[in-house]
Amino acid sequence: MNSFFDPLYKQEKESKKAYKNFINGTWVDPESTDRFDIINPSTGETIATAPLCTEDHVSKAIRQAKEAQGKESFPPLDRLAIMERAAGILEEHSDSFVQTITCESGKPISDARSEVHATIERMHLAREEVRILYGEYIPGEWVEDTRNKFAIVLRNPLGVVAALSPFNYPLFIGSAKIIPALLAGNSVVVKPASDAPLSLLLFARVFQEAGLAPGILQVLTGKGSVLGGVLAKSSDVEAISFTGSTRAGKAIAQQAGIKRLHLELGGNAAALVLPNADINHAAEQICKGTFKNSGQRCDAVSRVLVHESIHDTFMKAVSEKINSYKMGDPLDEDTKVGPLINNDALEKVERLVNSAVDSGAEVISGAGHDDLFYLPTILDKVTPDMDIAREEIFGPVMPVMTYSTPDEAVRIANSSEYGLDGCLFTENINDAIRIAKTMQDGNVGINAAPKHGVGHFPFGGNKASGMGREGLKHSIDELTRLHTIVIAEK
Repeated sequence: MNSFFDPLYKQEKESKKAYKNFINGTWVDPESTDRFDIINPSTGETIATAPLCTEDHVSKAIRQAKEAQGKESFPPLDRLAIMERAAGILEEHSDSFVQTITCESGKPISDARSEVHATIERMHLAREEVRILYGEYIPGEWVEDTRNKFAIVLRNPLGVVAALSPFNYPLFIGSAKIIPALLAGNSVVVKPASDAPLSLLLFARVFQEAGLAPGILQVLTGKGSVLGGVLAKSSDVEAISFTGSTRAGKAIAQQAGIKRLHLELGGNAAALVLPNADINHAAEQICKGTFKNSGQRCDAVSRVLVHESIHDTFMKAVSEKINSYKMGDPLDEDTKVGPLINNDALEKVERLVNSAVDSGAEVISGAGHDDLFYLPTILDKVTPDMDIAREEIFGPVMPVMTYSTPDEAVRIANSSEYGLDGCLFTENINDAIRIAKTMQDGNVGINAAPKHGVGHFPFGGNKASGMGREGLKHSIDELTRLHTIVIAEK
């Protein structure tokens, strides 16, 4: 990285960088000597260290964020100007962000480049997003008891927003929480994933350079079980936006009490392939949905339900397409599948695959690994009662099962505790709409694997997949409160 990022770290031995945290507008190493390693999952090398913040550190950051709300106004035009400047700065230093994402998360460089581009695009869409903040005029003449009155409905910031983000999209998911929170006029305390915290530290540097006032944005690193608990319990935190596991999301909800919650949690997306589907297209989309980012996506295709009449044709198609998913060095432009994030992730994928095989599933391709690189895998003869058909896999594994009627397929798809994403493939629009309406997911795609992009369409989960919706206009709606002023005409 170049000198623009020099304030973020001090150089340690063996070329490692000791990163600081962004607290109250400055780069500091909190009063603690404890640090943790950030490991490149593709090489196993420690690339940097970061502070292991304590409860006291995050409590202080929350107080400073709250104080920043009252120190000076943060008018809408200033918010837009800072967002536009920040987008330009991010674009100028995009190569550094791409390299950082690839090294800390193991994401193929082409996917990392797309993530940075999506973040820049999200920032450029700020003017579109803030339209929801314009407020509303409601005439009273339409209702008897409000005759001769009218109301002005304003949208005000909540105050302090806690943003907790995962490793799999270390820049974009965090930024998609930070951007609308700042646009709404809130202060934000950010806790990035410990496996990949560097991208959001770099992102804070962008906003510092763009002129954001001290205390409005703070980024602290450390254990989620420690920092997350303080953020959830604090009476000074008005809202929590969290993306991660269902287990962690439930813990946050139990601790949070009465405050605004946005939780995007686990997923177990089913892909239904109907007899009249375009098999080649379905196979291509489902492979993307399964193997992109090594399956480490909450919206990854985790179950494929294929009609028994087209099973053999479909299996042949996906078996051919899997060969194009090159696994290897994430810095190689041709790589499509990188490593899993850590050993815990590898052990989970291995456990689910081995358990399925022991229960009768058949390995068509893959089912092996080299260090953290798990081979793109296709399993046939999977049944709904197997763990791999019930749990979130978070790995490059495609479990395939068959069904005989559409009602059976929908019943299997809806049997999951999760309800984030689903998709179906058919050339019959009537079948598509009818089945999509019966699926219990927050988002259902027709003839396309789940993909949220910059959030032009709202997305979020049902059941154990969370609460609330993200996306342009929807995220900012979650992070404001209505303030109604009723005026009586004399």
